[in-house]
Amino acid sequence: MWLSDGHPVIRPSVLQSDFYSSPGRLNNCIQLIDLHVVNHIPFKGACEMTEYTFYYFPVRGRGEAIRMLWADVGASYEEINVAPSVEVWQQQWKHKMPFGQAPMVKHGDQELVQSNAILRYLGRKYDLYGDGPLEQYRMDMLTDHVEDIRSEYSRMIYHNYDNGKDEYIKSIPTKFAPVEKFLKSWGNEYIGKKISFADYNLCDLLDIHEVLSPGCLAQFPSLTAYHARVLARPHIQAYRKSEGFKTRPINFNGKQ
Repeated sequence: MWLSDGHPVIRPSVLQSDFYSSPGRLNNCIQLIDLHVVNHIPFKGACEMTEYTFYYFPVRGRGEAIRMLWADVGASYEEINVAPSVEVWQQQWKHKMPFGQAPMVKHGDQELVQSNAILRYLGRKYDLYGDGPLEQYRMDMLTDHVEDIRSEYSRMIYHNYDNGKDEYIKSIPTKFAPVEKFLKSWGNEYIGKKISFADYNLCDLLDIHEVLSPGCLAQFPSLTAYHARVLARPHIQAYRKSEGFKTRPINFNGKQ
C-alpha cells in the first residue's frame, strides 16, 4: 500500500470514479488516503488528520488558486465534491453554504467562504501577504483586477460562449497590458519580492486564458516569464502532474 518514499499507492479506480461520485465526507481510512493522492497531498501517516476540508465543485474554477497555494506550502486537505450532480448540489449542499456558493473551506471550527477572502486568509496564515503596506496594496489591487477579468470570462463561458468567444479573445490584450506594465516596472520575480497568495490567483487566470487562446500571452514578455516562473516551482510542478489536476476540467460546462 505504501511506496518506499512514504507516499501511498495510487488506485486508478478511486481517481477516476469514487472521488467524483461521493458527495459526502470520506471517513474510511483507505478512501482518505486515495483522496489525498487525487489532490497530490503527501502526508506522513495513513490516517493523519487533514488541516483543511475543501468543499467545491469538481472543476478548477475559483478553487484552483487555493489548491495551488496549498500544494506550494505543503498543506494537507480533504476535498469534498459538492456537485456530483446538479440535484445533489441544490438539495444537499447549496443551503449549507453561507452565501449559497462554493468554495467553502473548513479550518478547525471556522467555515471560510468567498474565494478571494479565503486566499487572503491563507496568505496571512502562511506569510504570503507581502512585506509592508505597498506590497500588500499591489497584491490587493491585482487581485481585484483578476476578479474583474475572471467575472467577465465566466459570463462569456457560461452565458455567451458560442457568440462571445471571438470578441472576448480580441479584448485579451487590453485586459493584460496593465499587468504587464506593472510587473515590468516593479522588477520582482513575483508581484512582491517573494511568492504571495495573489500570485497563485494571477497565475491561474493566465493559465486559463492560454487554454482559451493559445499564445495570447506571447506579446507580454514579463507576464510570460512570470507565468513560467510560478509554474516552475517544484511543488506546483508536482501538483500539476497529479491525476486530480490533469483530469479536472476548468469549467463546469466543459467549455474552455
